[in-house]
Amino acid sequence: MIFQKTIRNKTTFSGIGLHTGKTITMTVRPADAGTGIVFHRVDLSPAVSIEAKATNVVDTRLSTTVGNAGGTVSTIEHLMAALFAAEIDNAHIDIDGPEVPVMDGSARIFAEQFAQVGVQGLSKARRFLVIKKSVTLTEGDKKISIHPARRYQISFDLQYDHPVVGHQFHTFQFDPKHFGAEIAPARTFGFEKEFELLKSHGLGRGASLENAVGISDEGILNPEGLRFSDEFVRHKILDALGDLSLAGFPLIGHVKALKSGHDMNNKLLREVLNRPDCYEITELVRPAANTQFIPELAWLEA
Repeated sequence: MIFQKTIRNKTTFSGIGLHTGKTITMTVRPADAGTGIVFHRVDLSPAVSIEAKATNVVDTRLSTTVGNAGGTVSTIEHLMAALFAAEIDNAHIDIDGPEVPVMDGSARIFAEQFAQVGVQGLSKARRFLVIKKSVTLTEGDKKISIHPARRYQISFDLQYDHPVVGHQFHTFQFDPKHFGAEIAPARTFGFEKEFELLKSHGLGRGASLENAVGISDEGILNPEGLRFSDEFVRHKILDALGDLSLAGFPLIGHVKALKSGHDMNNKLLREVLNRPDCYEITELVRPAANTQFIPELAWLEA
């Protein structure tokens, strides 16, 4: 049997919010089995607790925001992806502001710190959401779908009418051992000509070349350049991993996305959860040592 996990000891992050521009401190601490991931807005009186789940998503403009009882926490996707990749099913997150700190614009710092702190096994079985029938959503030229598969995989087709980005495609077969090197370091990105527009809408106030890849008509603005030649599409996969972790269970299925973003990621989850004939929630039993393990689920040995 595969058991749920929590973080071994509490760990704290501090940094600026990408959109609010506020300095925020956040502490991730252990939680009991069955708790899930819960944010606590400790700066509010009384404090507001918000479960990180698809039905609590209240905004998807350029990030994913969850809310409850008048409190919200935005830009949760990079943190959620790192928690998922660390196989942390349960955690309390005390946060003293309305937005998760952006750190370097990726999930790398979160992932490295979780690896350093470690995880603790719990006594309750981990359950998985296994896709049984395909579900597809289309909006204009955007499309996202999830299909039955023997493991969790995301294939993303990114297309921008911009010479620096252009057309990028990448597939990531989920494996926590590879997440830290292949997906976690991919940074959020934005276009120079849109920056002032974002600020006029109260967004992007904390954005800088220290926490995002800046793109002009001529090229990349960051002096250090890109971390991957296809960093943009890898970041989209990072976002999708975080957004789709709000299912509340690890997914077993193949996600295929074309020009998708936070909004369609959340809509896909809600559509799946509203169609119980398309999935089942099940425990996966680890085979005995003398039997051959299913290669597609080899990451479960971690």
